[in-house]
Amino acid sequence: MTFENYIRNFEEIVNHPEKFPLYQDENYYNYVKLNWSRTNRWLKKFVPSDEVKQAIADVKEPQQWILITEPWCGDAAHSVPQIYNMVKDNANITLDIQLRDEDPFLINSYLTNGGKSIPKLVIRNSKGEDLAVWGPRPDKLQHMFLELKEKNASMDEIKEVIQKWYNEDKGQEIQRELVQLLRQ
Repeated sequence: MTFENYIRNFEEIVNHPEKFPLYQDENYYNYVKLNWSRTNRWLKKFVPSDEVKQAIADVKEPQQWILITEPWCGDAAHSVPQIYNMVKDNANITLDIQLRDEDPFLINSYLTNGGKSIPKLVIRNSKGEDLAVWGPRPDKLQHMFLELKEKNASMDEIKEVIQKWYNEDKGQEIQRELVQLLRQ
């Protein structure tokens, strides 16, 4: 789906959770509302760096960027709008949002340590060949996440550390990593 359709679907979940069985769970629903707020904040405030703008502008051949995600994903609330803001002005890049939990279950081809961690970005050329894969979060944060899990930190503690990291980083790491991927 297009990014615009993803946002409409996300908003529909926020406004009408009764239509979506998963969001009948109050915890999921409250988290998706929080993610909606975070997503909208990044859509308004995130401005790609000049280096990212140049790297994106240098994409002269058609590419398909597939973002595998879900509205309930906390990491996606940060990364998805940032990636959208990076690529939205390059006509050579088609951004396609695929939901992790719906057919065609593309995530099964892009597991992280055997798990269906999202968001996952797959960059393909015009022949449908994978050029790069990124995700589920910036490498520095992924290492922190794995260390916290190894120490048996609670999920609430992990979420708090992750949120603080994203707020302090302001999208710098994801930009650095995507520039590296584009320049390979």
